[in-house]
Amino acid sequence: MNQQEGTADRTGRASSSGARWERRNVLKAGATGCGFALAGCLERLGFEEQSAWNTPPLIEDRPDAVYVPAGEEEMAAYGQGTAGDYAVSLTYTFPHRFWLVSGERHRVDVQTEDTHHLMMTVWDDATGVVLPADLGLEIVDADGDLVHGDAPWSMLAQRMGFHYGDNVTLPEEGSYTARIQVGPVTTRRTGDLEGRLESTETVEIPFEYARADVRDLELISVPEDEQGTRGALEVMSHGSGNGHEGEHDETGSGDGHGNGAAPAFTGPAISNLPGTRLGTERSGDADITAIETDLERLRDDADADADADTYLAVFPRTPYNDVPLPFTSLSATLEADGETLLEEPLVETLDHEFGHHYGLAIDDLTAADRVTVSVDTAPQVARHDGYETAFFDFEPVSFDQ
Repeated sequence: MNQQEGTADRTGRASSSGARWERRNVLKAGATGCGFALAGCLERLGFEEQSAWNTPPLIEDRPDAVYVPAGEEEMAAYGQGTAGDYAVSLTYTFPHRFWLVSGERHRVDVQTEDTHHLMMTVWDDATGVVLPADLGLEIVDADGDLVHGDAPWSMLAQRMGFHYGDNVTLPEEGSYTARIQVGPVTTRRTGDLEGRLESTETVEIPFEYARADVRDLELISVPEDEQGTRGALEVMSHGSGNGHEGEHDETGSGDGHGNGAAPAFTGPAISNLPGTRLGTERSGDADITAIETDLERLRDDADADADADTYLAVFPRTPYNDVPLPFTSLSATLEADGETLLEEPLVETLDHEFGHHYGLAIDDLTAADRVTVSVDTAPQVARHDGYETAFFDFEPVSFDQ
């Protein structure tokens, strides 16, 4: 693998709080001192849970691409809530490793004190569009005392798509409330999202923590001949009712387009979007699609060029599951007869119809005979197993008109 692993800073967290790395490093050193007699050592230290034992094995020969991990972790729901324009779902599974991305890649391992891996998906309650947003998380106990105050990381997972999450520690079983601070959304917004999602709201979700609920979650092994192969676990759907894919629907209802419904984890189907599809190319093992469409959705946007009449929308997504890749820097170059007509950055954008994409208003796209899209910065999001080796080494992709 080409991507270097090492120590990372806090880029990728929804917001900054706490001296988390120092705490984790101390715990890691303490666990290492226990040697192989881990269970007895943990008992002497007062730990009863060995949640790290549930972590799927890490495949040794992983491709520099999306791959099928060794196992699939069952999830369950604590609930969902709304405040202002925002809706949030809170789900959990047992603690597991993940990778942070900030220049270099850093693996975060399960610590002996971790009780959960909590996951939050945030979306616009009116349209169902999943949102990259400033996010904070506080967990208080039944007495209102703060027991957790670290902001979650923005993350990519094969089953859950883009979300926020972290391994957390709760001191004991009982009643808790997650206070999730959401907003504002600083990504450019167009269509039905324009002029909205500018406030900061707190969504409160009460839940009951029981060790058995986490311990009884199932780790489903992937057949050995599929582990490490090019591919991905199937992204979750809602309402399947099989105990693995329908968790979010336990507390919500609706039609999938707001109104309390949990959102789709994939982006809108490219084939359903208006405009002319210039093509789809693979780079960094991401699918990159370019579409030329009209500019009506940006006419009221201050960033729109008054003389422009077309809009270039670019969609970098995961292969196999079609999940948008946020927090990425892209640029576009337009050429005609080998000469550069325009070279501009693409603006990360959220739209009620196009969903998450990167766009640019252009005077006359038809004047170019080639459009080249470059990924200037890889997605700055943490990764679960199966994504940590992909979306790093990008080559420019070109679309001929």
